[in-house]
Amino acid sequence: MPWMFLWHNNSTKMTDDHEDAEDNDHKKKTKTLLSAEEVAQWSQSLAALLSTQYGQDAFREFLKSEFSDENIDFWLACEDYKKTQSDYLHDKAEKIYMEFVQSDAIKQINIDFHTRKATAQKAQNPTPSSFDEAQKIVYILMEKDSYPRFLKSRFYLNLLSKVQGNSLK
Repeated sequence: MPWMFLWHNNSTKMTDDHEDAEDNDHKKKTKTLLSAEEVAQWSQSLAALLSTQYGQDAFREFLKSEFSDENIDFWLACEDYKKTQSDYLHDKAEKIYMEFVQSDAIKQINIDFHTRKATAQKAQNPTPSSFDEAQKIVYILMEKDSYPRFLKSRFYLNLLSKVQGNSLK
């Protein structure tokens, strides 16, 4: 697993394994408390899971293990795109289209032909909602398929158990 968890008293700290080889100052800055309550809330809904940075990171790691991390990457790119100033919409739309939507994209998302075609057309004259239809399909796919498996996964259950155990100390 690319990141590990360090436990301390009533909380859990999550940090990236790869940071060990990097600057220790950076490592100190990235350590943040991860509470049992936060991890437990992830089971309430996919929206709750995606509402926190650590939830996004944990879900991404799970999706990587299933070779489907393009879904969360696309969803997050769309969330960022919606906040983009109009002067930069065209460049971001082109980047998202090329990375996730076009039929030979490196991180091609699983959407039907009609949605792919409609999204391609919308990306040519971009608006903040150009990727909404495709994003909704990917969200539903994650919600109905990957998210329930994440909640049943050894990864999530072990993490939840460890943070709950630490909160009882």
